[in-house]
Amino acid sequence: MQDQVGALVLAAGKGTRMKTGAPKVLARLLDRPLLWYGLEALGAVCREQVLVVVGHGADAVAAAFPDWRERFVLQAEQRGTGHALVTAWPRLVEVGFEYVLVVNGDAPLVTAASLDAFVRKALSARADLAFVTIEVPEVGGYGRVVRGQDGAVAIVEAKDYDAAVHGPVTGEVNAGAYLLRLSAVEPLLSRLTDANANGEYYITDLVSLGQAAGLTVLAVNRGPDTAYLGINTPAELVAAEDVLTRRIVAAHLEAGVIIRARETVRIGPEVTIAPGVDLCGPLELYGRTDIAAGAVIASHGVLRDTVIGPDVRVHSFCHLEGAVVGPACQVGPYARLRPGAVLEHEARVGNFVEMKKSVLGAGSKASHLTYLGDAVVGADTNIGAGTITCNYDGKNKHKTTIGDKAFIGSNSSLVAPVTIGAGALIGAGSVITKDVPEGGLGIGRGRQVTKQRR
Repeated sequence: MQDQVGALVLAAGKGTRMKTGAPKVLARLLDRPLLWYGLEALGAVCREQVLVVVGHGADAVAAAFPDWRERFVLQAEQRGTGHALVTAWPRLVEVGFEYVLVVNGDAPLVTAASLDAFVRKALSARADLAFVTIEVPEVGGYGRVVRGQDGAVAIVEAKDYDAAVHGPVTGEVNAGAYLLRLSAVEPLLSRLTDANANGEYYITDLVSLGQAAGLTVLAVNRGPDTAYLGINTPAELVAAEDVLTRRIVAAHLEAGVIIRARETVRIGPEVTIAPGVDLCGPLELYGRTDIAAGAVIASHGVLRDTVIGPDVRVHSFCHLEGAVVGPACQVGPYARLRPGAVLEHEARVGNFVEMKKSVLGAGSKASHLTYLGDAVVGADTNIGAGTITCNYDGKNKHKTTIGDKAFIGSNSSLVAPVTIGAGALIGAGSVITKDVPEGGLGIGRGRQVTKQRR
């Protein structure tokens, strides 16, 4: 696309029908906000030339997109799409756009390819003002597209539509995407009015105003391409998520990923999976999770922002977030790896083991019922069942260090800060509060007393 085209995302709406009280563009779809999808699509079309109009819950939107703060335009009072455009206009002129692509921030299914095709068609037609139309079986509350016998076209908002005046409903509606040539459209902005049923200023009025001013106006019909429709209700959000899920799963299948029970597998848009990986649903993969070749991920798991190395086996019912699992490791079943958990080559974490901000060295294993928090465990070390690194003293977190080839007996409590040397042995049931040297034996328990039963 030509460099002179920038983009403006309208993201100031309240989303009252979502019933959450939060800005609509922060409603989540496969663990990403609605607005994220629009920004991703536009980034591929307009590179970095994107501005965003925010309004309701602007601080929350800014917190969710901190890297975009400098490109936000505040619409302090939400008075319609036309008002949003007018509010952003000085910034558009300042940046120096020749054309601006205006889209809604609540349409997560629109692809970069579709937007790019629309813009190219509008530019090739030398349009001053172009907009996308689609055909739907039920027009609902969407703006109706009215075409005259003389070739004129108009968009009439649903509440202002009168069949006696505008003719029968055809099913062609406004999709909410526009391409505007700034120098041609700028004189029309002052003519926008709020004389309509909603008392708002509409971008759609620019179509009629542009034709009256002799501008070249182009309506690009995309047929039954409902991807342009925005999300307004929880039902529409869930339906869009289903569409996106099927789209993503199909792409991974096409790329060579094995996805069993695919109807129950949810994969986020930033997840990367190598060909040949074997997945089994129900399964949820979110964030920037990356899964290398040869990995097998069993059912009933949730992975978020996690790196899975080659030939890893993640058994059923595991929850991994912000973890790094090295080559040929085994995890689970019923394991939880929290942010900062790292498993090195061929390490093993078994059932009901939890790790947080800890490293389990190459070949080491924690097979059952263990908590490793703020710990570094060396290579080829065995962590017995029921072991706990007691990392919190009520005020601060402390570190536990365990050397190579150590053996931690079952039901041990290692009270941090503490260091267990390489090759050391900790007796089962011990409470260790002092360092144990390399090759040493640590025992911290009362001597057994056996008495005659009464």
